[in-house]
Amino acid sequence: MKSDQADQIWFNGRLKTMDPHFPYAEALAIRRGRILAVGTNSDVLNLVGPGTVKYDLFGKFIMPGLIESHTHALLGACQDLFDVFVDYHASFDELVHAVKDRVKKNVPGEAVFGGPWRLDMRPQMGSNPRKVLDQISCVHPIVLQDTSQHILWCNTLAMQLGGISKDASDIAGGVIERDRATGEPNGILAEAAGTGPRQLYKRTSEQLETASRAFNDYFNRLGITSFKEPMALEADMVAYKAADDRGDLTLHMAAHLVRESPFEHVSYDKLEEMRDRFSNGNIRTSFAKLFLDGVVPGHTASFIDPYLASSGYDLASHDPDSTLLITPKELNETVTELDRRGFVTKMHAVGDNAIRKGLDAIEVARHTNGNNNLRHEIAHSVFVSDQDLLRFKELNAIAEISPKLWFPNAATSAQIQMLGEDRLKKSHRIRDLLEAGAELTYASDWPASAPDANPWTGLAGMLSRQDALGRFEGTLASDQAISLSQALPLFTINGARSLGMEQETGSLSVGKWADFIVLINDLTKQSWQEIGLTQVETTVWKGRIVHSNI
Repeated sequence: MKSDQADQIWFNGRLKTMDPHFPYAEALAIRRGRILAVGTNSDVLNLVGPGTVKYDLFGKFIMPGLIESHTHALLGACQDLFDVFVDYHASFDELVHAVKDRVKKNVPGEAVFGGPWRLDMRPQMGSNPRKVLDQISCVHPIVLQDTSQHILWCNTLAMQLGGISKDASDIAGGVIERDRATGEPNGILAEAAGTGPRQLYKRTSEQLETASRAFNDYFNRLGITSFKEPMALEADMVAYKAADDRGDLTLHMAAHLVRESPFEHVSYDKLEEMRDRFSNGNIRTSFAKLFLDGVVPGHTASFIDPYLASSGYDLASHDPDSTLLITPKELNETVTELDRRGFVTKMHAVGDNAIRKGLDAIEVARHTNGNNNLRHEIAHSVFVSDQDLLRFKELNAIAEISPKLWFPNAATSAQIQMLGEDRLKKSHRIRDLLEAGAELTYASDWPASAPDANPWTGLAGMLSRQDALGRFEGTLASDQAISLSQALPLFTINGARSLGMEQETGSLSVGKWADFIVLINDLTKQSWQEIGLTQVETTVWKGRIVHSNI
């Protein structure tokens, strides 16, 4: 075949390219997995050769494959495949029943892991929640995560095996809730306090291989062609690399290697060794991860102003920095050193104080290293203060918008209980950040605080601040809704830039990988409700059809 002849031609369609120089087209040609031409039917069909495969789209809609900037892919697949997992709006009784069923199936001593539970279930747990689980089993360790996956509910055996005795001392960077009458741990552990019990449930290599295939197929069905793993430990990277080596990974991938988390500390030299060992043509590893604070339901997210007293918060003891998981001085030094070593750093930050401290650290790194090329990220960016909106643009930092909490959901009542309705009106300030010139990326954070990785309900939520599937009524900060033209870059070209792949994917442009999806209907002509119900007909990755409903 001649060099100007195509391997494939997709024609007679409605193409939204996300390329500002050529935003719409009718056809595209592919050669060796990359886009050879984009244009009119007549122009592109001139590239037909003896071996060209032609796909008549009959007016269907094509756009770039979606890019997910924060999803725990292996964790989510393992949760769905192997754990006790009830829906995010399941009742307390349904969760308890599911745990009882699993206990009957497991041999004594085998851990039961799962969830999720919500803050509104706490009254049903009683004053000593571990006793509820002890009544289910005293011979199986039971560890249940809340919707955020930052807070654990454990039975006594799980705490004992995890190093939490009845006279356990407080743990730095963690919270051990205690029975008010006895002072003993009551089974609720947040952040670093849950490290021990989390170690009780190890995935086998066979489970990880199965999970790798499952999340890959799941993402391809959703139209996702690239993703970022936001919290990768060495065992995770072994599994991801093995999946890619087997040919099971039909996704572009980047991984933020954990430097500091409530559960792990990794040296700089180890990070560099892992970066070198796991990086290849499809997996990018020049990324690092830090945790600056926790989550709202555990009073562990770091806020400038205190939580509501009615939520059980001690106003007299309020100190914004006391809930930081890393001191400002250490954070500045860490981000500066990671920047110097060439790592793009993603910082988990929910509260406005944590976000501010993350931006402060990026500013210190800019002044110290004089490097403005590494575009560090504030993950979640839930509660950005007015004073910090403009700083994202000034510092060339990314506001990652996740998880899918910008519309009413199972966690909304807990947020209101802790912070009040007024503060929630200034949460997930997508429109304000865009108007301040910030660059944003989309992330689901599945399976943490998101029951699924479906990007279409996330997109619909950006457009409406409502739940597209009708599970929860009302709106959340309705003034922060944005248009489809404003939202799509977060899922495509912005996501590509966050992976360092802006020259390779994110738009349908000549020379880039042929990563695209086919939809029956024109996305630009649909309501937000219809967008939330989108089903992808075909997903193409590097010129390969990796999913098809035809």
